[in-house]
Amino acid sequence: MRLRPFVAALFFLAGPAGAAAADLVVSAASSLTDAFQAVGKAYEARHPETRVVLNFAASDVLLRQISSGAPADVFASADQSAMDKAVAAGAIDPATRQDFASNRLVLVVPKDGRVHVTGPADLEDPKVTRVAYGDPASVPVGRYTKAALERQGLWGVISAKGVLAQNVRQGLDYVARGEVDAGFVFATDAAIMKDRVDVAAVVATPTPITYPIAVVAGSKQAREAARFEAFVQSADGRAILAGFGFRAP
Repeated sequence: MRLRPFVAALFFLAGPAGAAAADLVVSAASSLTDAFQAVGKAYEARHPETRVVLNFAASDVLLRQISSGAPADVFASADQSAMDKAVAAGAIDPATRQDFASNRLVLVVPKDGRVHVTGPADLEDPKVTRVAYGDPASVPVGRYTKAALERQGLWGVISAKGVLAQNVRQGLDYVARGEVDAGFVFATDAAIMKDRVDVAAVVATPTPITYPIAVVAGSKQAREAARFEAFVQSADGRAILAGFGFRAP
């Protein structure tokens, strides 16, 4: 298989190791891992002359990689904040910025959890001692979680029990392994581990959870990057995303 996914934690600021000049490097938020692997395969099938190299991490980590000169042609973020930072840093071509998907924030618990949780308010219970969510300083799901809990007046109590994750998939793993009593992840992430976690509640967020995508400024594959972005936005691309639970923006 020619598609090559990477785990960004292995190279942090170095970017995707082994990416050649002709590769199309797509840096995408961790929550897009499964969906973009499928999108990349479909794109390569239509454009066999192109090799898609996928780089997954928290959106802010990806931006730091790009800003530090790591190879990247396309940036897909899990929130508008990270893309706004990319615009401010001159890291992407703002004319190419488009929203391509949306998601929901959910509260998940281990299948064999020891505490009964039906919503965020239940996390105030002293029996709940550890709650996982992405670090709000660098992870979109953490920013959405903080904003949602602040609106409910629960952030102070729950953040005191917080177990910060470097990305949404790490937070999901904490819950799946029973290392925490509950966690906040995206609905699409919860769906990939429905045999190990239960969704206790869908959590309303003050702002919609939307995913923007853009061509990286100075990309040597700008035309190909734009073509990949167009494919993500196409009927075929959206159908693939829908198959993984993503909704239209």
